[in-house]
Amino acid sequence: MDCCVATLLCLGTALYLLVQVIRFIFADADLTLLWMVTFGKTPESTLRGKVVWITGASSGIGKELACQLASLGARLIISGTREVELQKVKNHCLELGSLKEGDVLVLPFDLLERDTHAAKTRVAIQHFGNIDILINNGGRSQRSLFQDTNLEVIQALMDINYLGSVSVTKHVLPHMMQQGTGTLVAVSSVVGLAGAPLVTGYSASKHALQGFFNSLRTELADYPGITISTVCPGPVQSGIVQNAFTEELHRPVAVAGEQSHKMATSRCVRLMLVGIANQVKEMWIGQQPFLLMPYLWQYAPTWAWSITGMLGKRRMENFKAGLDADSSYFTKPKTS
Repeated sequence: MDCCVATLLCLGTALYLLVQVIRFIFADADLTLLWMVTFGKTPESTLRGKVVWITGASSGIGKELACQLASLGARLIISGTREVELQKVKNHCLELGSLKEGDVLVLPFDLLERDTHAAKTRVAIQHFGNIDILINNGGRSQRSLFQDTNLEVIQALMDINYLGSVSVTKHVLPHMMQQGTGTLVAVSSVVGLAGAPLVTGYSASKHALQGFFNSLRTELADYPGITISTVCPGPVQSGIVQNAFTEELHRPVAVAGEQSHKMATSRCVRLMLVGIANQVKEMWIGQQPFLLMPYLWQYAPTWAWSITGMLGKRRMENFKAGLDADSSYFTKPKTS
């Protein structure tokens, strides 16, 4: 009898592990976030009517965030440097749901101009009376080898991706502390947890962002109503490559490459909103094999170094051959 019970337990355990492996193979987010997708609160039930400030809202993930939140009935502050594009986003948001003209505030500003952030924050608060959620999404990526990259590029990446988000947070946080509630969201990256070639400055800025918000979370222990969520997406069809820095500040990316292998922006944003609705502290979002990497760096760093080395070598070979850095994982190097 005991033998039968032991056998059943072993079979049950093996079946459970097999199911989890299969789930992971087809997963496009960490298992905690996917659990919330199935069993957690929905964005529709928690985000309607919330005031959400989105930086980098003129394109990519920021634009999609604005559109999906508008369809949920959230009130929006959309920011970026391109006012014309922000106005287009606003018009589209107004077409999607029941929002009125005053429910979407276009608030253009530059993350580099930190001396303007206090005034911009006052405008946002005066318009709606409060800010419930700040999504620090604005930023730029990089496609260049470190030895070829001017230090001005590294400085710009830190100023935009790290200090820009810290500055906006610095001005919004006192308001949230006063009202006792709020959500601070930092859009980081998988390379904010791991490392990859061609993005040394970008990865450094995202590592800094991770460290800052993880530390800030501990400082806010006396404010349980304030949530900090960091989002670590893998490759997404966001258009970020087209606007990436290269070796020099004003040299554009030569080849953006074909983007269909990346996760759809709409899916990435939906997962983000589920995480925000359920107060998930850190979200890993990405299709395989990119989702595997943060798990390896977290639980099996020796394997992670080995796999990163192999993938990184191929990525660099393809980059030097003129192929898009992201799609290089899925294509063969050019031959002479």
